[in-house]
Amino acid sequence: METFHRPPRSLGGFWRFCASRRTLVFSVCLVVYVLVLVLQVGHPSWPGWGRRSDRDSYRRSRGLYHFQAGDALRAPGAADPAGPTRSNVVYITFRAKRQKPAILRGTVKPKARRKSRRNNQDYAAPTQNRARTLARPGQARTLGSNSTSWGETEISNMDYRLSEVNQTSHTDPQVSSIRIYSQRAPPWLGAEDVRAMRFLAGAKVARIREVSSRGFTSFLMSESDTDQTRTPPGVCGGRCGLIRSPVDSTEVFGFHLDRVLGLNRTLPAATRRFRVLHDGQPCPVVLWDASLYPEGLAASRSTVRLTWGEYQSSLKQRCWHRNVAPKPESGCSTVHHYEWSKLALFDFLLQIHNRLDQCCCGFRPRAQDVCVKQGLHAECVERGRIALADIVHRSHDPRRLVFSNNKGFFDRNEDNLDFQLLDGIKELPERSVEVLRSGRLRQCLLQSLFLDQVFWESQGGRRGIDKLIEVVERRAKVLLTFINAHGIKVTPMGG
Repeated sequence: METFHRPPRSLGGFWRFCASRRTLVFSVCLVVYVLVLVLQVGHPSWPGWGRRSDRDSYRRSRGLYHFQAGDALRAPGAADPAGPTRSNVVYITFRAKRQKPAILRGTVKPKARRKSRRNNQDYAAPTQNRARTLARPGQARTLGSNSTSWGETEISNMDYRLSEVNQTSHTDPQVSSIRIYSQRAPPWLGAEDVRAMRFLAGAKVARIREVSSRGFTSFLMSESDTDQTRTPPGVCGGRCGLIRSPVDSTEVFGFHLDRVLGLNRTLPAATRRFRVLHDGQPCPVVLWDASLYPEGLAASRSTVRLTWGEYQSSLKQRCWHRNVAPKPESGCSTVHHYEWSKLALFDFLLQIHNRLDQCCCGFRPRAQDVCVKQGLHAECVERGRIALADIVHRSHDPRRLVFSNNKGFFDRNEDNLDFQLLDGIKELPERSVEVLRSGRLRQCLLQSLFLDQVFWESQGGRRGIDKLIEVVERRAKVLLTFINAHGIKVTPMGG
């Protein structure tokens, strides 16, 4: 038998009411409850009610994230006399993506611009056999006795800035691929270095000249459009830069390595693209230094002429050490003794053999190397008579060397390094060796190379730069082992 549960007696009469009367009773109860709740919350005796009302209304008018000077954050665990109310809670929100400002400290980043359409004739530029087509007919001429030919291309009507990377033609003078996002550059880069890098990477070019000497072709860019009829032929008017081939990208890496090691012997270099040169590939541009050519471009540079035997003799005599003038019959050059130590350290890390070992006597060369093609490697039998090359100094400072034409090799393994570069070296600069021993070489090179955006991207970004640094790090370990094994002294070498 099914049982039936009756509702309580107190509610039995309520459920016998009609639907309209039950709704009315519910409504009255709800109104009474709301009135009681409002009276309790809004009563002046509620804790902190009167003290918060003015402040909360002011905050609501100004927004939730506006704080007065007196609204300092309390330490965790401190007692709040007003209790844990909503006014004591600080709300912090984060944006999903950080928006970088257009103007950063020390650098102005270019804003996104639309590509402007221009006539294709404006961009008509040689891409095949560029070295010949840049020289206009009738403009090539011979200078001096070494038959240095020049071809001159006027580009004053076109603005070749670093915005060429984005294929734009804007002339904003603040656009540059040298990116410095802090208040100052790394400490190993001076103010002159930064100014030179920004000039080489983003200056407005008025003229590009072709330079061909001894089978070597390069281009000289000029910032100012000077009257060439009033100046001697080949003299740079204003600031200039020497444009190298895209395969000579080690010029830029060598510049930053030189500054990180504290040697300060290379010329500033940066990477830049030119639509009229090398099919728009990134090219290293080295700052032009007129003091290397005291008699003009037609004459040779201020070079030191030494054979390998004379070089080894000067190392033993420690020429100009402690500013003591050598004897006339000693055969010493004008270069200070410490300069050879700096040069040997720099050349060993980059395996630059063109200066001290142009015949490739200290390693196993490949068939495609220049020393093998020109038959120079066969001269290693009489190594003492082999002449050094590219030993350059400024005309007003013959004691210091200038490291130029820094063509390094990153594809040489540790079992085929050129140790002849270290022959006769008994001392190495203390500051440079400290950087190699400290393990900060990678960090410093990454920070320094990051400044040159075009070079960074041309090497494949962080992954490609890491591969280059790994090669130098392995060679640095070999060099440190060589220092310990041969008892080479580490000496402070200022300047």
